[in-house]
Amino acid sequence: MKVLFIHQNFPGQFKFLAPALAQAGHDVSAMTMQKVDAPSWEGVRLVSYGVDRGSTAGIHPWLVDFETKTVRGEACFRAALRLREAGFVPDVIVAHPGWGESLFLKHVWPEAKLGIYCEFFYRSEGADVGFDPEFPAHDAGEVCRLQLKNLNNFLHFEVADAGISPTEWQASTFPEPFRSQITVVHDGIDTEALGPNPAVQLTLNDKITLTRDDEIITFVNRNLEPYRGYHIFMRALPELLRARPKARILIVGGDGVSYGAPPKDGQKWKDIFTQEVRKKISNEDWARVHFLGNISYKHFIPLLQLSRVHVYWTYPFVLSWSLLEAMSIGCAIVASDTQPLHEAIRHEETGRLVDFFDPQGLVREVCDLLEDAPARQRLGAAARAFAQRTYDLKSICLPQQLRWVEELARVRSE
Repeated sequence: MKVLFIHQNFPGQFKFLAPALAQAGHDVSAMTMQKVDAPSWEGVRLVSYGVDRGSTAGIHPWLVDFETKTVRGEACFRAALRLREAGFVPDVIVAHPGWGESLFLKHVWPEAKLGIYCEFFYRSEGADVGFDPEFPAHDAGEVCRLQLKNLNNFLHFEVADAGISPTEWQASTFPEPFRSQITVVHDGIDTEALGPNPAVQLTLNDKITLTRDDEIITFVNRNLEPYRGYHIFMRALPELLRARPKARILIVGGDGVSYGAPPKDGQKWKDIFTQEVRKKISNEDWARVHFLGNISYKHFIPLLQLSRVHVYWTYPFVLSWSLLEAMSIGCAIVASDTQPLHEAIRHEETGRLVDFFDPQGLVREVCDLLEDAPARQRLGAAARAFAQRTYDLKSICLPQQLRWVEELARVRSE
């Protein structure tokens, strides 16, 4: 069959599924807004396209998001028309609809079956919005903006034939009747490649070489921001550093914003919370805190393999791959007691859960695990076993994803 992937930053969540379909002998293409240096990747033909306009100055602020999605949707639509004129007709389209690109593709290929990646449905309560009282909405109209932000989702519900979501909780944010059309299958973790390594070493700044003999605490985000609990972790640092005089804190993440609103006046969340706690930390202790920025994957894995305790915090929002990768590696994990975690971290079974807003509780659980090697070993081994039987790429997730795509094609043939 002919399969077309749509992702503005391909491969994204399809980095395993798309090549697997190509390796199975299917004709696989992908449309992306990224500039490509080669005509194909892992057997997938790449089609790059771009937008020819930006957002309209002065547009109503509640509509900025949808206009952006419309612009991208039109760009993808016109690129798809060119593909059709060249004779390309897919049987199945698999799209991440989050940026609007797949909005109009049924007008190009009405017979193709469209499966969408259901990452998150925005809600005014019960999820990320309003969760953190420290950052309240200052405009009562925020709920109106959020309602319009879901226009993209609702329009996709009308044209999509099925959905796929990585976790039960993320799928649960979507309303019926479309929720019943969503299959829950995680993107997959290569648990064979991501495992413990007692001999691991990592050198920081060409100066400090770390091994498993060092007391390492890790904290990983794409960007250091409140949505991923950065402010709570930083507020735990002064007490944590005093309690563990030999520990090194390795913090991974950029200083931008992935989710939520940026701080005012051009500041950075990273700097705001660093400045808040810095005066409570001695220079000697601060030297044991290492901000590593965004690191390559080849360095990310040994960093987790070094970790004695891995801390993961999040609002009720999308669950990060990094948490499941840390589980696969066998890290002892202290995590926030928020809904996305409940599928993966069971308190005292695969990790320890702490109230999101309790930095003292975070310190207490981290220090307790650092003092208790048998508990670390037990929780780490259980976390890895859970990842292997629940999220393993090759034996569980990828076969289910392939069946999901095949079901889409089968419906078309019938």
